[in-house]
Amino acid sequence: MQRNFYKAHPWHGIQIGKDMPKIVNSFIEIVSTDTVKYEIDKETGYLKIDRPQKFSNIVPALYGFVPQTYCGELTADLARNASGKDIEKGDGDPLDILVLSERAITHGDIICEAIPIGGIRMIDKGEADDKIIAVLKDDSMYGKWKDIKDCPKSIIDRLVHYFLTYKNIPGEEKVAVDIDDVYGSEVAHQVILKSREDYRNMFG
Repeated sequence: MQRNFYKAHPWHGIQIGKDMPKIVNSFIEIVSTDTVKYEIDKETGYLKIDRPQKFSNIVPALYGFVPQTYCGELTADLARNASGKDIEKGDGDPLDILVLSERAITHGDIICEAIPIGGIRMIDKGEADDKIIAVLKDDSMYGKWKDIKDCPKSIIDRLVHYFLTYKNIPGEEKVAVDIDDVYGSEVAHQVILKSREDYRNMFG
């Protein structure tokens, strides 16, 4: 009997999902109760501590990435053409995703199926750094949402505010992050497909 003795790498070893881009697998790194920002270690696939959350800004949704995606040149081209701004490149990471759920998910390092409904076009230091907004599949409250127009403005504002402030430290110079646009599901699907193509170009 064959057995898999090794943990699959969350970025490379987990499938994006057969129904992508309408439904995607998501690897969740951090949840809203975390007081430490965790992120995947690209070499080992294990979660590592990026930095303690020193202040009151907490991520307002499940936060992680879409496996087997990569924000490279095609993803940057899409953001560049849509925004008309000088975007040098993609940020070189897997595509980030925020997953909304009614349920309290108590820890990261989990996989879930998510339905992309939109996204935030963020430009960080000249790099494309899109954040896909999704809902947890079969979630009793959010699961029927299909597009960003189904999402209350108060939730969108909370997500945008987090990314505008999450790198800022009181008493120090503010970190400039450009939120260019909040888009709907059609554009989100394009971003996912481009990041998937970037991944294949980078890793085969």
